[in-house]
Amino acid sequence: MLRSYFGLGGASRLGPIDSPEALAHFIETRASYMAQTSLYGYLRTRMGMRYPELFDDDVFVVGINLAKWQIWLDCLGDLAVYAGSRIAQNRPREADRVAAMMVEIIDRILDQAGIPEDSGPQFRNHARELRERLRRTHWLAIGENEAAFTESPKSVVKWAPIADELKQLDEEIVLNSVRFHWQEIRRAFLHHIDTAGVLGLVEDGRPAERVSRA
Repeated sequence: MLRSYFGLGGASRLGPIDSPEALAHFIETRASYMAQTSLYGYLRTRMGMRYPELFDDDVFVVGINLAKWQIWLDCLGDLAVYAGSRIAQNRPREADRVAAMMVEIIDRILDQAGIPEDSGPQFRNHARELRERLRRTHWLAIGENEAAFTESPKSVVKWAPIADELKQLDEEIVLNSVRFHWQEIRRAFLHHIDTAGVLGLVEDGRPAERVSRA
């Protein structure tokens, strides 16, 4: 049953990721989309025909709201680590700039989100842990493909409001499904990323603003 887990066919089209603002938009929107798709897809698949009825259960709805924000934080972190590592490894001499940029992007996204009313008491500490993760990341040491996606698959299993005994049965399939669903987002990133544009560089690797004043 669980092998019919949701795909990502509803993702919107992208323009070029050619500035820090475009990169922040990509990370925030794709993390949100991934968090919702993973959580609601798992719930729909596990609950079957009872799925719509569960939204009349106030306790269940509270659990969903808590889960979606926690999973969002882990999706945000995984995607930021992936994107930043790809940019840094493409331009290793700019690794320090990439590190500062990624920290700033995540700080801005989290500051804009604030503490959502339905996020629960653990959101603040989890957000703090995410900021620390970005600050201690060694951007040139992250491998390709799935290497950065260490937290979001586990997060879906941990936070989904489903009985623990069912999660134990589902865990391997859910973990693999979340990892699989990230593939489309990774492909979109690699297709649209303009590393020089994001870093404000021209072809010789110098900052664009310095060239414009020359």
